[in-house]
Amino acid sequence: MKEREIFSSLRVAPPIFVRVDGRGFGKALSSLGFKKPYDEDFALAMVNSTITFFKKSGFDPLFAYLFSDEVSFYFTHLPFNGRVEKIDSIITSFFASTLTILLELSEPISFDARIIVVATTQVIDYLKSRQDEAWNNHVISYGYYTLLKHGFNTKDAVDKLNHMKQSDIHELTFQNGVNLGETPLWQRRGIMVYRKPQSEDPKVPDPEHPEATMKRSGQRSNTLTRGSLENESTTREIHQRSHRRLVDDWGLPLFKTDEGRKFIECLLKEDHSP
Repeated sequence: MKEREIFSSLRVAPPIFVRVDGRGFGKALSSLGFKKPYDEDFALAMVNSTITFFKKSGFDPLFAYLFSDEVSFYFTHLPFNGRVEKIDSIITSFFASTLTILLELSEPISFDARIIVVATTQVIDYLKSRQDEAWNNHVISYGYYTLLKHGFNTKDAVDKLNHMKQSDIHELTFQNGVNLGETPLWQRRGIMVYRKPQSEDPKVPDPEHPEATMKRSGQRSNTLTRGSLENESTTREIHQRSHRRLVDDWGLPLFKTDEGRKFIECLLKEDHSP
């Protein structure tokens, strides 16, 4: 029946994005008491799962952009000769099992995956589109939970939001104590995990945890254990015992600005493909 495996020879050539997206998380995560609409511990678990993917999956993405329960991995070279079935199935299963372990879940979770074929010149446009989606998700999420607090049921809240302009949602949340322009940057702009060359004479403040993380100005840092994040005014660097370190960046620029474009171009220059 080997001839019936009609998709097994389907292949893709890099560069590509592979986007994984959580499916049906409500039941699995409900018992953990995460804050709505955003919870730092859940965001940290997603970041840590992404970092674990870089380190242990056997894949070698150049960087990953994430928000909510979505991660986009960017690859400039691929294992398994680019076999689509292998890429999609292994990435999603690895990520789901990693997040399950980190959160100690008792209910199963799953991710779907899709491959986005891009030219290098299209990488910025793709990331701009996902960051726009992160912002839209941010606005809708705050609006949704604001309406629930006002007594709306889930169906009516969704219906009302579908008939509201973004400016109206802004006003709704503002009148209820949330300025959507002043929420944490990672909620509005997402988070990036990427490799960066090791600096000279690296300092390892905690030899028990030499994993990778670095903060840009005004971002939070990550010690790769579930728990509260450090204060935004604190700067901390923890380096890998390798020639490159992983950076989890919680203070991204807007990709549609000159600063954001230059930031992405710098990431692309770090390509270490063989």
